[in-house]
Amino acid sequence: MRKPPLNSNQPVLHLDDVSLGYGDFTVLRNISLTVLPGQVVAMMGGSGSGKTTLLRAATGQLMARHGTVTLFGQNLSHTDQSGLQSLRQRMGVLFQQGALFTDLNVFENVAFPLREHLKLSTKQLGQRVLEKLAAVGLRAAAHLKVAEISGGMARRVALARAVVLEPELVLYDEPFAGLDPISLGVTARLIRSLSDRLGCASVVITHDIAESFAIADEVYLVGQGELKAQGTPATLGASPDPYVQQFLRGDADGPVAFDYPVTPAFEAWLARTGIQ
Repeated sequence: MRKPPLNSNQPVLHLDDVSLGYGDFTVLRNISLTVLPGQVVAMMGGSGSGKTTLLRAATGQLMARHGTVTLFGQNLSHTDQSGLQSLRQRMGVLFQQGALFTDLNVFENVAFPLREHLKLSTKQLGQRVLEKLAAVGLRAAAHLKVAEISGGMARRVALARAVVLEPELVLYDEPFAGLDPISLGVTARLIRSLSDRLGCASVVITHDIAESFAIADEVYLVGQGELKAQGTPATLGASPDPYVQQFLRGDADGPVAFDYPVTPAFEAWLARTGIQ
């Protein structure tokens, strides 16, 4: 297996006092995090807390309003489009819905990045694809169409495709969403085992507590536009912070309000519509 060129002390991804937003709205502010080679880092928070916004910053789709995003040692705000594309080729992404090509079979879905970025012989390509499918338990499903596999199997195919180029960093966007308990557990163990085998860093964007805590080396919890807590799963589990405990226990009452806050924009909308 190809090992990451970075040493174990050099971050694969580093955010330093970063603020992110869209238009006039700031989603997250003053976020700092570090992801090292071989680590599994869980980025957690409720719906709408800004987890996917962080993923977009890590891939260079969204530039920081403040602070620095460094990927493989390069400041993304000082990286041109060509350089950014080169950095992205060192990454793998597991999209929330898998994003498989429905007109291709399982084998060709996993082979697609290899055909796009590498010049391999037919034998080399076939061996690489079947190796990655074997790693997710689907070697014998290589010939099947996407419509012939279950949702859990499709997520594993997408995972094989995300790591087929043996990336140094893999980003997982809600990898446990919509999975049954067995598929969820299998997917979590695969993320951990693939990170260990490839030596790659893994960032898991999720709000699934049990599975994330079982595989993560470090956890970052975002909410209310800021970083609420960070540390090992054991550290967060023992935290006395009311916000952390409400999130971990799923309590209805606490610092996280059920109602969306009233804003000047909402009040202006009410005034325009005449609705009371």
